[in-house]
Amino acid sequence: MKALFYVLAAGCMVMTACNGSEGRKAAAIDSIKQKTINSKDVAITFEEKTHDFGEIVQGEKVEYSFKFTNTGKVDLVIEDAISSCGCTVPEWPKEPLKPGQSAYIKVIFDSAGKEGYTQKEVALKLNDGAGYHVGPIIRCNIVKK
Repeated sequence: MKALFYVLAAGCMVMTACNGSEGRKAAAIDSIKQKTINSKDVAITFEEKTHDFGEIVQGEKVEYSFKFTNTGKVDLVIEDAISSCGCTVPEWPKEPLKPGQSAYIKVIFDSAGKEGYTQKEVALKLNDGAGYHVGPIIRCNIVKK
C-alpha cells in the first residue's frame, strides 16, 4: 500500500514539474516576440471598414469581403479574428503580408433566428502584442419571411 502511495505521489510531482516548464517557455517566447516588434510598426488600413447589406430576409446567409492593406513597416500577421456573435464568421489570410501588400477578410453572416436591425463587429488580433482591435463591421435589417 505504501509503495502504491509513493508511486502515485512521484507521478504527480513529475506531471506538475513538466507542465510548469512548458508554460514558462511559452511565456518567455511570447515576451521575446513582443519586444522584437514595435507596435507602432504594425498597421492595417481598411478600404471600407463598414458594410451595410440593407434589408435581408430572415434565414438568409450573406457575405462580404473587406479589402485591407498592410500600411506598417513590418510584416502584418492576423493571429486571430473573432466576431461579436456565433452567427458571424470571419475568414482571414493566415500568411504574413509584407508592407504595402493587400488582402481580404471575408465576413459571413447567418440571419437565421434573427429579426430587425443588427450590427456585428469583427475583432482582430495582430502581431503587435496589443490584444484585439476593432476590425470590420457589418450591418443589416432582417425582415421575416
